[in-house]
Amino acid sequence: QVGASFLQIAATVGGMAVLAGQIAARVATLRVDGAEFMRNLYRMGVKSMPIVVVTALFTGAIMVIQAAPLVERFGAHGLLGWGAGFGTLREIAPLLTALMINGRVGANNTAELGTMVVTEQIDALRVLAIDPVSFLIAPRFLAMVLTLLLSVIFADALALLGAAFTGDLLLGVAPAVFYNGLTSGLLGIGDVMSGLVKSVVFGVVLALSSCQYGLGVTGGAPGVGRAVNATVVASAAGIFILDYFVSFTLD
Repeated sequence: QVGASFLQIAATVGGMAVLAGQIAARVATLRVDGAEFMRNLYRMGVKSMPIVVVTALFTGAIMVIQAAPLVERFGAHGLLGWGAGFGTLREIAPLLTALMINGRVGANNTAELGTMVVTEQIDALRVLAIDPVSFLIAPRFLAMVLTLLLSVIFADALALLGAAFTGDLLLGVAPAVFYNGLTSGLLGIGDVMSGLVKSVVFGVVLALSSCQYGLGVTGGAPGVGRAVNATVVASAAGIFILDYFVSFTLD
């Protein structure tokens, strides 16, 4: 059982690597369906905004609530903005946003592609001399990566807004004092770029995982359900593993 699991993981990772090469070849030669890209960008990005807004605002507020006792004890009100910004920009926003997008967009992408495989729509595209990677996979890959990058930028701003509001309400830290802590020199462009690099890496993992599991569906409708479950679990695990390596590399 253990050996079979490792072989399955190796096969999946290998399939993702091959798929990444195919996508890169299509993107490099501009063989990507623009209409499909825009449709997926709207469906994945714009329609994910409500969950990103709620997650980001409350995450920022929770960070301040957790820090409040220490801030009060040591009188570190002026450092509240730096503390919230450091954790949000480098780690919390990209990680939580990726997990939210994984649950909504990644699972849905796998289900759609898996259904197309089961109903032989992918084979029909090949019969019509339409490249499935150019028409379906590459646009979804690019849309998912861009969605996560833009969502993290949006989540950064909203989380800091929620933190500033909660700091004012709970600790009496004026928004001007809070944002002075963000721009006092303790935070740099490297802190912002760290989170953005992570968002791109996470987006690549989510896109490759959801597409690979969707295209690899077998066993009819039950197989689609298994693939969706495998996508969510594998993507979440990949996010945490790569988060460690990216953090270790950038720090």
